[in-house]
Amino acid sequence: MVPFGGWDMPVEYSGITAEHLAVRSRAGLFDVSHMGEIEIAGSDALAAVQQISSNDASRLAIGQTQYSALTTPAGTFVDDLLVYRLADDHFLLVVNASNIEKDYEWIRSQLRDFDDAPAVNTSSRYALLALQGPAALGVLQSLTAVPLEEIKYYWFATGEVDGVRVTISRTGYTGEDGFEVFVPPGQAAQVWKAILRAGAEAGVVPAGLGARDTLRLEASMRLFGNDMDETTTVLEAGLGWIVGWKKDTFNGAEVLRAQKASGVGRTLVGIEMVDRAIARHGYPVVIDGHTVGTVTSGTQTPFLKKAIGMAYVPAAAAEPGRQIHVEVRGRLAAARIVAMPFYKRPRS
Repeated sequence: MVPFGGWDMPVEYSGITAEHLAVRSRAGLFDVSHMGEIEIAGSDALAAVQQISSNDASRLAIGQTQYSALTTPAGTFVDDLLVYRLADDHFLLVVNASNIEKDYEWIRSQLRDFDDAPAVNTSSRYALLALQGPAALGVLQSLTAVPLEEIKYYWFATGEVDGVRVTISRTGYTGEDGFEVFVPPGQAAQVWKAILRAGAEAGVVPAGLGARDTLRLEASMRLFGNDMDETTTVLEAGLGWIVGWKKDTFNGAEVLRAQKASGVGRTLVGIEMVDRAIARHGYPVVIDGHTVGTVTSGTQTPFLKKAIGMAYVPAAAAEPGRQIHVEVRGRLAAARIVAMPFYKRPRS
């Protein structure tokens, strides 16, 4: 157990490698109740969400989710988040645990010009359990009458799991198919135990922060505070696809449109070690004898069995296949830039 975002969080239960491989081959159950929830409702809710977030929330149907960013006027990240459209004028924003208070105050400050779009920090109303992996659908289906197969990727539905009223979202942070289940905190332990019982024969295991991090890195999913922060723009992070370019305006729109037109000076790339070494967060990246950036995330992956990472490098030197070096404890280790994602789950 370790402190994380104001919570005591499990790093591992049976071992990071075992949990990682279970998610890739069977399924793992994560307690991610530390994530924050902020709701915006009212006749100006859509306009407010459009202003504070990068993606185009007007394209969301009721019951649909999108990945987005809370952006500053400079086009950099306040946070990354998921936006859920609960009703025409009601949105749920799921934010990172360590940013809940910061995000909430930022959002409130941005909504002062809207007459009817109050924001409420509703984090205490939700526990969140994530069942991820190829066995997730079958295991969860045994506990609910909601037709899970009909929930498309990045959509959600309401119903009951083990008799508890929940919201089931087909989302996740592992690169696998799976579901995130919003549960009343008082019934979270009941639902957690029910899922593990139902998944025992399929080999479902509880999984902690360690496996969550190695899984998301294999899938090239960014981590706020490592791979992007208040100093990096959405385009530098390689996330131009979460920008609603057709929106009239939003925080950072002018900067991001200028970067789209002229290009960015640096960009986030995938790296794969050639020498026997692991690129850790903060290690310098060297090209042609010059330090040009730093590793933002890196690990030896249990499934791919490779040392991989992400790093910011000059955009002019970002082509896949380029040979680079990472300074590992005072020595230069050979690596190369590779395309992301490192892992894509097999499609059935």
